[in-house]
Amino acid sequence: MSEHAAQDVIAGIRELLPVLRERAQEAEDARRVPEESVKSLQETGFFKMLQPKTFGGLETDPVSFYTAVKLIASACGSTGWVASILGVHPWHLGLFEAQAQQDVWGDDVEVRISSSYAPMGKADVVDGGYRLSGRWSFSSGCDHATWVLLGGPVFKDGKPVDFCTYLVPISDYTIEDVWDTVGLRGTGSNDIIVNDVFVPKHRALSFIATSKCKTPGQEINPGPLYMLPYGSVHPSTITAPIIGMAQGAYDAHVEYQGKRVRAAYAGEQSKEDPFAKVRIAEAASEIDAAWLQLTHNIDELYQLACKGEKLPFPTRLRVRRDQVRGTERAIFAIDRLFENSGGRALQAGTPIQRFWRDAHAGRVHAANDAERAYVMFGTGAFGLPVENAMV
Repeated sequence: MSEHAAQDVIAGIRELLPVLRERAQEAEDARRVPEESVKSLQETGFFKMLQPKTFGGLETDPVSFYTAVKLIASACGSTGWVASILGVHPWHLGLFEAQAQQDVWGDDVEVRISSSYAPMGKADVVDGGYRLSGRWSFSSGCDHATWVLLGGPVFKDGKPVDFCTYLVPISDYTIEDVWDTVGLRGTGSNDIIVNDVFVPKHRALSFIATSKCKTPGQEINPGPLYMLPYGSVHPSTITAPIIGMAQGAYDAHVEYQGKRVRAAYAGEQSKEDPFAKVRIAEAASEIDAAWLQLTHNIDELYQLACKGEKLPFPTRLRVRRDQVRGTERAIFAIDRLFENSGGRALQAGTPIQRFWRDAHAGRVHAANDAERAYVMFGTGAFGLPVENAMV
């Protein structure tokens, strides 16, 4: 059933692509994804792909979700980025205690959640929960959400004792419009401000639990989707739209070059230029390699989870290695295409320069810290202990 549901969502996404492509400049100008686009994505069932069946979700396989994200990002980088971020949060909430899920979805299964996982605030232990304060940046799509997931250390008696993700309703935080960037401009990744708010214990999830793949939400969501590591699912959520942006840049480049006449070379058509063909081939190969590695690795973990088998730590390290490598491959492909696009590609409003800016903006996300992921893989290859929750 979930397989058919996933294909229906993907088919609906494909039908939306021309409209999303047309709205890409509108998203940039507004510095947020248009409300109509979010509504259209919701109507396809996209935001329910990773949502538990317990609360009206589709609970599809992760590769189907990433496929939908890649498609959306190939039309509009900002929309693909926001869709991926908002779309993965139902999966994360599915790891929380049942009461936290009830708090969010009990009255409305269409509720959306944004996030900012970086430790930009802190929580103090109090009776029944925590007192949370701080300012969190880069909460993509927060204007389209009514809850937020925030990361931060836990302090008890003035000492750090844990690191958690806190689930906070919109009544307990404010959004400050600060997003004014050169890339991913349409994501509305604004600041979230929390001032001494009580978070009940059931709305906090320790990263210790997520790193061990043993979470309280598995009691009501026992499916294989919720057995997967956070350190595999979430970083891949960052890379999938970047690969989509590379695909969008590739499609736009090939279409443009097929019609382009290069005046500097005596009216030579670009499609007859052998060097242009080499660059296109290089870019296409890098995009394909990035996508094949990402989807193969995630599906391997998912199939193991479906069989109830242990998820090998070396495989989890490989997921992170190839995830950051996938981003690098996508960036290389876009750069190769962009440098061969000619001066007219620099004009505002053209898709190639927008994809170039959006992909480079996505590259600086913490999940794409390539050297750190490579060091973790190398450490594991030598049989040394790896201490990192993002695996």
